[in-house]
Amino acid sequence: MTQALALSILKTGVNVFLTGEPGAGKTHTINEYVRYLRERDIEVAITASTGIAATHLGGMTIHSWSGIGIKTNLDHYTLDKIASTEYIARRVGRARVLIIDEVSMLHQGTLEMVDAVCREVRQSAEAFGGLQVVFVGDFFQLPPIVKTAPENRNDDDQTLFTDEEKPLLFAYQSAAWSRAKPLVCYLSEQYRQDDQIFLSLLSAIRQNTFSTEHLSHLEKRKNIHSGAPVGIPKLFSHNIDVDRVNTDELSKIKNDQKVFQMSGEGNEMLIATLKKSCLSPEILALKVGASVMFTKNSPKEGFVNGTLGTVIGFAPGSNYPIVKTRSGREIIVEPMDWTVEENGKIKARISQTPLRLAWAITVHKSQGMSMDAAIMDLSQVFEFGQGYVALSRVRRLSGLYILGWNERTFQVHPDVLAKDEQFHIQSEEAEEVFGKISPSDLERMHKNFIIACGGKVKPVTRILSVEESSKKKKSDTKEETLILWNEGKTVSEIAKARKLTEATIFGHVEELVEKGKITKASLSRLLDTKLSKAVPVIQKAFKKLDTDKLTPVFENFDGKYSYDDIRIARIMLK
Repeated sequence: MTQALALSILKTGVNVFLTGEPGAGKTHTINEYVRYLRERDIEVAITASTGIAATHLGGMTIHSWSGIGIKTNLDHYTLDKIASTEYIARRVGRARVLIIDEVSMLHQGTLEMVDAVCREVRQSAEAFGGLQVVFVGDFFQLPPIVKTAPENRNDDDQTLFTDEEKPLLFAYQSAAWSRAKPLVCYLSEQYRQDDQIFLSLLSAIRQNTFSTEHLSHLEKRKNIHSGAPVGIPKLFSHNIDVDRVNTDELSKIKNDQKVFQMSGEGNEMLIATLKKSCLSPEILALKVGASVMFTKNSPKEGFVNGTLGTVIGFAPGSNYPIVKTRSGREIIVEPMDWTVEENGKIKARISQTPLRLAWAITVHKSQGMSMDAAIMDLSQVFEFGQGYVALSRVRRLSGLYILGWNERTFQVHPDVLAKDEQFHIQSEEAEEVFGKISPSDLERMHKNFIIACGGKVKPVTRILSVEESSKKKKSDTKEETLILWNEGKTVSEIAKARKLTEATIFGHVEELVEKGKITKASLSRLLDTKLSKAVPVIQKAFKKLDTDKLTPVFENFDGKYSYDDIRIARIMLK
């Protein structure tokens, strides 16, 4: 299913399970839906199963939002106490849409407790008290953490829900999920990986068809880490390995150290939660030469969560670190905020430089990131899906440098395999049903949901189908790029003005060249002295390899030229 169709389905107000492979655009689709709701003054609760995932969306954990906190069981007295707490009753009561991200890591007992709180607060027998609930995640990724009950706990007959002393149960196995009856939207587009061999390898793990042929591709990426680019992160299964590598590497640098202290304001408990969830540490020590990773998205400044770079200095006066990214961009990194918002008001805020040392990171903390390259030690993988999460962080096979693996690395949970087939079928059925609904009827459904939520209906001049809307948007965006290009702006300037990545703008330029809207003569602005000499060499490689794909040429030069350099050479071949 396309993102456009999934978004259209979400706008009807039905309960949805939004899923898809890593890089399919789940977070992007949700962010678009949140923007749509807020533009119409519809209250949306943005939550996630973990604090790290919550910071990606700018929300809070589902445990904090619902008031269940660290509770592992819920009785009548506790449920009544939570529902009677003013601020919890207010936010649950005001919400019209509840989004739960990384639902794969949520135990079924926790989901049932959240459902009970919503029904109690909203005094409704409907699933989640009648809220539109949107589950987001991929059950092939990291599963719930199984808790064990304290030895001295005495249960009585009053316990309503518990996630203790039970076998591993996924959220989709809960009664709350069944009551919600979510419509499945299985995203099929791929925006992270652009390497077909690597994509087939990852798909084989998902489908339990991983074979010796797939393993042979990984064998080629094993024990070659000595030739890996400088500054790329190492992924480990355990925190102890991560801390050891980062501490050792920083101590090797003889330059002066500068320390950046996190600050916070607002509700103390929420501040503590934000600090625990933030990928940037509370005390960040940096030196010139330190390998770092950005921990926030900032399209305006040209970095995203997972962008890699090296500290090359500190700005005079402010002492803000200056980071040179792998693409060559130099960024003065100013502090950024992580916040918890409710009803449009900030309840808590922490501020820190959005960086962390990037010589090493755990697989768990890497979930949700996109990396150009990584060195991985998967020899101590201990969970289903952990190896899959690690491997799917990188965009292509040439960016993978693997130290080792164990048998569990390529395994996914057997229960999820069977359930995923059902999810695919359910998504296809939903696609067929919504494909038969006329654009005018679909627009009417969207309008009715807005009215039911008490939101503001925006006038529509002309109703477009999902396909027409998607085509129009793609066409308009290239024309906007063309206007800025004709004004003499560089790719970097256009990307900054349009708040898009440079790679996206390069793609626009390439298509505009093919259509004859950009002349080859004007392409000279893409070249500097160094690249002018490299272009003929790169173009020879395209001809020698008899390909128009970027990856074979990139691998031919073993990373000597960036993807952007190779793309420019290809554009000039048109």
